[in-house]
Amino acid sequence: MRAKVKILDIETGRFMVVINEEDAKRAKLHPEDLIKIETAKRTIYGDVVISNMVQPGEIGVTRDIMSTYAFSEGEMVNVVPAGTPESVRYVKKKMNGQKLKKVEIEAIVKDIVDRKLRDIEISSFVTSLEINGLDMDEIAWLTMAMAETGDMLDIDRKPIMDVHSIGGVPGNKTNVLVVPIVAAAGLTIPKTSSRAITSAAGTADVVEVLAPVTHSLDEIKRIVEKIGACLVWGGALNLAPADDLTIKAERALSIDPRGLMLASIMSKKYAMGSQYVLIDIPTGEGVKVETIEEARSLAKDFIELGKRLGQYVETAITYGGQPIGHTVGPALEAKEALETIMTGKGPGSLVEKATGLAGILLEMGGVAPAGMGKKMAKEILESGKAYEKLKEIIAEQGGDPNIKPDDIPIGDKTYTFVAQTSGYVTKIDNKAIATIARAAGAPEDKGAGILLHVKVGEKVKEGDPLFTIHAESEVRLDQAIIQARRMEPIRIEGMVLQRIGNI
Repeated sequence: MRAKVKILDIETGRFMVVINEEDAKRAKLHPEDLIKIETAKRTIYGDVVISNMVQPGEIGVTRDIMSTYAFSEGEMVNVVPAGTPESVRYVKKKMNGQKLKKVEIEAIVKDIVDRKLRDIEISSFVTSLEINGLDMDEIAWLTMAMAETGDMLDIDRKPIMDVHSIGGVPGNKTNVLVVPIVAAAGLTIPKTSSRAITSAAGTADVVEVLAPVTHSLDEIKRIVEKIGACLVWGGALNLAPADDLTIKAERALSIDPRGLMLASIMSKKYAMGSQYVLIDIPTGEGVKVETIEEARSLAKDFIELGKRLGQYVETAITYGGQPIGHTVGPALEAKEALETIMTGKGPGSLVEKATGLAGILLEMGGVAPAGMGKKMAKEILESGKAYEKLKEIIAEQGGDPNIKPDDIPIGDKTYTFVAQTSGYVTKIDNKAIATIARAAGAPEDKGAGILLHVKVGEKVKEGDPLFTIHAESEVRLDQAIIQARRMEPIRIEGMVLQRIGNI
């Protein structure tokens, strides 16, 4: 069937092609059928939507498709049914608990990227990985397939370092310090980061307060070859594009298959050309990895996967029992990170973690002797060299290098919770803090979040402030207050935790 392209100003989150009812009957097409749109230069796939919002002889192309493929209004294309791709059979094979071959995994990933596999089929694949898992062969094949179906970055500065946290701890603005410290020591560290998925702020959300984070691969190459570092949003790049589509299914199902998580993280490191990779595995109650045993097992998998990819990987199991620093939310975290890197001093948890991770990277990169990396990282932080490098990064990414902490706008609608009793802070609930900060508007509202006045182990008196909620609107503030009252984000107890009488 030949048809004219009509560009529709709608976004659905899927590749959908709108066809008139009369044309659908003639072509024997049904809703959700997979079709091919063919031109002289390319073939794309999409799901059929039948609607009279387009005229007979037209096909409607949504903004989702236009963001990836350029069509012209009125362009003539060929539309044909696509049929069921062979990779569906491989998805069923994994659903039955069988091991996949390299070519089968490559076919699945290619069809995910080409949109031949629809949402329900991608969800089935992700669910099969959650239930049946992947062995290390399959994880390595999946990682390479995810990287090689997207763009690859080739930087003319070696060695290339990288650091990644598997997440789960609120307030983790650590890499805003780690990257400048490592780059100030002469190493190359092109850092791509994610935006928040379930947290109150991803690294990209925090950095965006200081400078633009959306850049092309060519821009990143230019920046990194000039100054040795960047702090950018990975979602703006075509790195491991299958990852974004599988994450969408994971989020909808609230699952995070271990093999897919390994492939997701390492495929982007592989695509960035990273040679030395440090994986931060926060461990503690309320984070993704709750026990040391589980963290050690995951660390071994990362190291083994790195060997198969030709990368040298080390892992750091870090304390994740409470938020890092005193702030949660993009602007609050950016302000705290900037204050810390400008003065060389800041919250103990932030400075200790940042210099600890940076120190490992300095040793991995050969610029610090074994056991001396953390000391060198602290010297770079305290000397102001890290701040100067951060200013270079901000400037090259299009921000104001002279931005000061007081220049950063924070949500001016506030409410402070106080201690109802005297005692010691025995717990700060990571999930509750993130939930309350998101209710306040973070990360979409950059100025929203939480300022913590206390940390675990500190003594408080009745009436002392515990935490302040910041929001940009009264409505959001009220929602966050309600959420905070439902939860117990900060627990205060005396030294006698429980009394048990004679039974």
